[in-house]
Amino acid sequence: MAKKKPAVVITDPRAIRALAHPARQRVIDELYNGRVLTATECAELVGLTPSAMSYHLRALEKWGILERAEESADGRERPWRARASSLRIDSTSAGAGRLAGQAIMRSAVNGVLEQFQDMADDDPWDDVSMMSRTRLWLTHEEAVRFSKELNDLVERFKKKRTQSDHPAAARQISSLYAVVPIGKVPEES
Repeated sequence: MAKKKPAVVITDPRAIRALAHPARQRVIDELYNGRVLTATECAELVGLTPSAMSYHLRALEKWGILERAEESADGRERPWRARASSLRIDSTSAGAGRLAGQAIMRSAVNGVLEQFQDMADDDPWDDVSMMSRTRLWLTHEEAVRFSKELNDLVERFKKKRTQSDHPAAARQISSLYAVVPIGKVPEES
């Protein structure tokens, strides 16, 4: 297998649409967080049959998002892994690319809402769950810097921790943030 890339950047609208399926997103989340899973394990995770999951995994492999890992110990099934350490979707194009990007964003937001709903009422970590929404007035340069600093902050806390390599007292935390320009483009003065 080739060495993992630091990031896979998806720009093709068809590939972005391929990511919008909730089962695919769940599996991508697991694999991009360091897990290596067989098609059967992925299927159990999302409630699909192994053959249906194999179809989804091959589709994600086609777009360069996942790849096969080394064979399992018994050699019967080859597990899957992330193709890179991170996945970025660039849907800045108009038309199909933007619509596909919106579909995957909708699916991601729904996934976070489900995570809030699944929290137990007596969860001792409830004090760290939060969602915040605000509006800022930024220049284009400030907005670029703001986005970069948010990404840098996430990477600093991620510290290459994975499902199999993290402190004993660590718990997986899901985060989702969005930076979205609203309104009309300001006129230059």
